[in-house]
Amino acid sequence: MDHSGHQEHGMGTAHPGAHGGHNHATMIADFRRRFWVSLALTIPILLLSPLIQHLLGLEAALAFTGSSYVLFALSSGVYFYGGWPFLKGLFAELETRKPAMMTLIALAISVAYFYSSAVVFGVQGEVFFWELATLIDVMLLGHWIEMKSVLGASGALEKLVQMMPSEAHLVAPEGMKDVPVANLQRGDRVLVKPGEKIPTDGRIVEGRTTVNQAMLTGESQPVEKGGGDEVIGGSVNGESSITVEVHKTGSETYLAQVIEMVRRAQESRSRTQDLADRAALVLTLTALSVGGLTLAIWLVIGQHFEFALARMVTVMVIACPHALGLAIPLVVAVSTAMAAQHGLLIRDRSAFERARQLQAVVFDKTGTLTEGRFGVTDVVVLGGYAEDEVVRLAAALESQSEHPIAAGIVAYAKAKGIGFEPPKEFKAIPGKGAQAVVNGRNVKVVSPGYLKEHGLDVSDERVAALASQGKTVVYLLVDEKPAGAVALADIIR
Repeated sequence: MDHSGHQEHGMGTAHPGAHGGHNHATMIADFRRRFWVSLALTIPILLLSPLIQHLLGLEAALAFTGSSYVLFALSSGVYFYGGWPFLKGLFAELETRKPAMMTLIALAISVAYFYSSAVVFGVQGEVFFWELATLIDVMLLGHWIEMKSVLGASGALEKLVQMMPSEAHLVAPEGMKDVPVANLQRGDRVLVKPGEKIPTDGRIVEGRTTVNQAMLTGESQPVEKGGGDEVIGGSVNGESSITVEVHKTGSETYLAQVIEMVRRAQESRSRTQDLADRAALVLTLTALSVGGLTLAIWLVIGQHFEFALARMVTVMVIACPHALGLAIPLVVAVSTAMAAQHGLLIRDRSAFERARQLQAVVFDKTGTLTEGRFGVTDVVVLGGYAEDEVVRLAAALESQSEHPIAAGIVAYAKAKGIGFEPPKEFKAIPGKGAQAVVNGRNVKVVSPGYLKEHGLDVSDERVAALASQGKTVVYLLVDEKPAGAVALADIIR
């Protein structure tokens, strides 16, 4: 979502960054408060306005001595309190020499207020206080709605920021100590325990593990990492402890750059906003020129100044369209909400508007067409074991592991109703698998790389076919002999 138009217009909207959600929430509360206060004052303003009284036939019932002064006081409250964001926006637009929506709104409410005030204090004419109040109400409502949709988009940045841990285990000469991530320097070494988030971008100098980078890169399968491999701050360490040397900190990190990219995308201006601002500029110039022309023509015709002034004010007030100020925020808010309900996060409004010209869509399968978690697709029996026995032994071993492949095998065994008992002497084989004792037998679940390292040859056409389909294959070894193979794949939604 984009609100840059109002940032330029002096609306005071903060950039949605690390604290964007909080700033937007404060602005939403401010607009909500101004709207409800102005709306409450609008009701008596309408009842005290001569035109409304005449239309309702309630002149005798509602008129009283000094009612015009009460009307003036109430309208002054709406103008200065409810209209303040637009008056502030007027000065901001004039300062940047880009008159647009704020200028048009401020011009209309100011002309209506000052002319009507002059009528109350002696100038002959009709008051436009009711028009002033309703215009401010509608514009406040439009901005309130738009800012609520902006807050939803800022929430995406909040989630990115929360991915970074607040503390790190610094490996210092005097021993290990916990320090704030912000205090880390290039060249520092930090220990990352199993299941912890990596505090910042760096390179592994000790240990071997798998790293879950799904939230950052979209890879559903944890990536094996060892000495010399780079890791990204915010990704999750797998089953083994690793020591990481810090290479990037603060704004240099990958996640910080992603956050900055999303923030800029959210602030991108849309063609709809540009169109509305151009229309507002045209209407502002039209209102000023036609208003001045109206005044001049009536004076030339011979009407007195007060009559001509009333006609000029009428033209300038009517020239400010309520619909333009409300329609754009409503369309943006509703379309963004509908997209979000269908799983689409709109980060760039101009791209959203161009989507009507799409001819093809390319999907990244991870997390879009698939669930991003492993499920067992095939079990291949080797060495004379029954399929259920292969699943039971593999699930028993993997029940002690937090690895996504392990979770997939255990979930498969439970779904098939295959029971298993807890293993003994469980031990992870970093980057290769795990081993344990199950029912007195030495059981391992390992990767193809482990088989190659230990000279174990498993040449089976069924396993080769599964691997060629892009599935992840792990092997079950019982007493160092192949007993079966389990193929897993990302589950399709």
